[in-house]
Amino acid sequence: MKTYRLVRILSLLAVAAVALFFPVTKALNALLVGIVLYVVRGVILTAVFEKQQKKDRAKAKNVFREMFELVVETAVFVFFVMTFIVQAFQIPTGSMEPTLLVGDFLLVNKFVHASTACPLEEDILPRREIRRGDIVVFKSPPDLSKDFVKRVIGLPGETVHIRDKQVLIDGRPLDEDTYKVHIYPEYVMDGDNYGPETVPAGHLFVMGDNRDNSADSRVWSFLPRANIKGRPWIIYFSYQAESSAFEAGASGVKTNLFKEILVLVREGRIKRLLKVIR
Repeated sequence: MKTYRLVRILSLLAVAAVALFFPVTKALNALLVGIVLYVVRGVILTAVFEKQQKKDRAKAKNVFREMFELVVETAVFVFFVMTFIVQAFQIPTGSMEPTLLVGDFLLVNKFVHASTACPLEEDILPRREIRRGDIVVFKSPPDLSKDFVKRVIGLPGETVHIRDKQVLIDGRPLDEDTYKVHIYPEYVMDGDNYGPETVPAGHLFVMGDNRDNSADSRVWSFLPRANIKGRPWIIYFSYQAESSAFEAGASGVKTNLFKEILVLVREGRIKRLLKVIR
């Protein structure tokens, strides 16, 4: 009986997790995935625990109560995880290439940069302050309904100056050779010269790694610290996709998902699975 209940709880949690993180565009698609997985789960449980289920049916009221409790517990657990600990995020544009590619699906650590109510929380919780070079997911200042991902370049109180593509922090050149790219190095782009501007308190200066294809602090100014939702942690899925597939109004899967899965190995995307983001 204990084994049966444990399997029911774990399998229901697995269904909820897969439905939430499955790489689809619409919430309805995630719901459909969840329904299919729930049906499959029921078939498996019936086959493995048929005798136990017959006993449970003799206690219909208890079964209903247990299922209701399981659903409520699972919903509370998933809500808590998605609200405070981790969030699924999709890379819709090439602004962070080559670090993050269009079609990457990330798990975002929402705990690491969370605000604290007292000093005690800072001591006991696994969090730290934002550092230069950190990649962060945040609510876009121009449109708070959208989430962006960029790299932190300037911290509060620092003076940011970009001169001929070279970033200067308080007058000193910033070494960005490990992540920065310019796809049009021979041309002078709008963001190749900026400032100098001092980052105000409670704000950050952020930029995309793909400097010639990124709308960032050079366009919409400084990022309020309060807009930050978390730090990308790991790539849990990746497939080749176009940015247009992520635009509002795109329906269904972002490209032919199952076809893209077949070319994971051929395109080298399989190497990105479970890659820790730095």
